[in-house]
Amino acid sequence: MIKQLTLGLALLLVSLGLQAQQTIRFTAEDGVEVTADHYVISTQKPYLILLHQAGSSRGEYREIAPKLANLGFNCLSIDLRVGDEINFVKNQTAIDAISKGKSVSMVDARKDIKAAIEFVAARSQLPIILLGSSYSASLGLMEATRNFKVKAVVAFSPMEFSDQDLSVKDSIHNIYVPILALSTKLEYPEMSNLLRDVRKKHLTLFKPSLGEGAHGAQTLWASNPNHKEYWMVLTQFFSQLNLKK
Repeated sequence: MIKQLTLGLALLLVSLGLQAQQTIRFTAEDGVEVTADHYVISTQKPYLILLHQAGSSRGEYREIAPKLANLGFNCLSIDLRVGDEINFVKNQTAIDAISKGKSVSMVDARKDIKAAIEFVAARSQLPIILLGSSYSASLGLMEATRNFKVKAVVAFSPMEFSDQDLSVKDSIHNIYVPILALSTKLEYPEMSNLLRDVRKKHLTLFKPSLGEGAHGAQTLWASNPNHKEYWMVLTQFFSQLNLKK
């Protein structure tokens, strides 16, 4: 009976096009080992690179990534060097960076994002989309401004770096790829100002009509009362993208 149930579950996963995630590692340009969860559904599908918020880890996407895979995306959920633990998943990239004496500022996490893009690009010629959460949403926008491998950005609660000698707003005004930027009601004015100079033809802004929402990508968690509203907007954005080579 147990064998039959196990076989049935395996067949169900195959029918959904899903494979269990595999934990992998690759190296950033400064020698930091980046840990990631790799969800592969098909070599013929585009990639989402999933970036967590500060104090978090790739565990932020343990609930989200399988749902994104069901939408037809391979997913790479990475530990950025700025983070700790969430959903019982420790941030291994942060541990490695600290052990090697590397700088672990928010801006330094750009090296981890670049390494993830190169990892994907070496395995697929299909489009790469960055999906960021809080500070990593801003880093995703900045990377897309200068990296032609990135074809779109989903930014949950992007923010300015108040403690860094860097202006996100000034860095992204020439961005050329489609952007979906989402926030809570309270965050919306700040997000709108951050993206004020971005060409409107590239930009879709969203705030919830029901409830307040949640900060960052965690607003997609089922525990957020209006998560369905965010998922609907996200799915619509994906459907409008040209995801051919």
